Amino acid sequence: MKKRFTHGDANERGTIRQVTYQTVNEKGETVEKYTNVYLPYQYDPEKPYNIFYLIHGGGGNPDAWLDSCSLKNMLDLSIQRGELNPLIVVTPTYYTEGTGKPGMEGEGEKTMIFQKELVEDLMPAVESAYHTYAQSTDLAGLKASRFHRGIGGFSMGSVTTWNAFLRNIDYIAYFMPLSGDCWAIEQLGGSTQSEKTAQYLHDAVIKSGYKPDEYFIYTATGTEDIAFKQLYGQVNAMLHFPDTFVDATGFGAGNFCYHFEEGSVHAYTDVCQYVYQALPCFFKK
Repeated sequence: MKKRFTHGDANERGTIRQVTYQTVNEKGETVEKYTNVYLPYQYDPEKPYNIFYLIHGGGGNPDAWLDSCSLKNMLDLSIQRGELNPLIVVTPTYYTEGTGKPGMEGEGEKTMIFQKELVEDLMPAVESAYHTYAQSTDLAGLKASRFHRGIGGFSMGSVTTWNAFLRNIDYIAYFMPLSGDCWAIEQLGGSTQSEKTAQYLHDAVIKSGYKPDEYFIYTATGTEDIAFKQLYGQVNAMLHFPDTFVDATGFGAGNFCYHFEEGSVHAYTDVCQYVYQALPCFFKK
């Protein structure tokens, strides 16, 4: 079992802000959305910060992570204790209408549609409002700062993250898919099409031209999680491609970390522990 986060009263508390932005929904209509933005204690607008986008599960909204677990307290205390360097954390939604209803029907398509919004609308809105390593928020500026940007998510947020790995690796170097597999081949393909899913991920990396030290994946779930079978199968299939997914612990000697927590279930409170364990490994490049 890895080190687990213990709650406490943080003396150095970050703040939550909101950023609104416009995007286009599936019908071609312009809609306004918001995202929450965590700023670390004593955020300095003159200093650049690493940034991490954290996506909710199915049926959620931008508030899901903040409402359903102690994410903010974990960030505050991890930074205060020196376990984590100060960073900006963003909790958006992949639903173009701002929220959704639980259920897998059509969810995969929504997470794919979100990929365009992510880099063309969301990232520019947030990273023009707060100081990241992006010198500009056009695609060139986002690409140049990719080593200072990560994305992760829980359940359907994990599916979103795998899609970001496939579609937006040019703008993101660090990926944290939690309790959810890649649906590139088919829904729940991590278990039903493990080898084909791993092959698809491998081929996408080769096509991207990035070397193994230019992208990093930390994935995790619990042995009692409903997503365990899918992610376990996919991870083991990915290990058949050591040229692209280099087995590692904390990215010390590779780019692919995975963790299966004994007894953990499909819940924000459990998955928040994985965020706690994974984030300190990020942004080392």
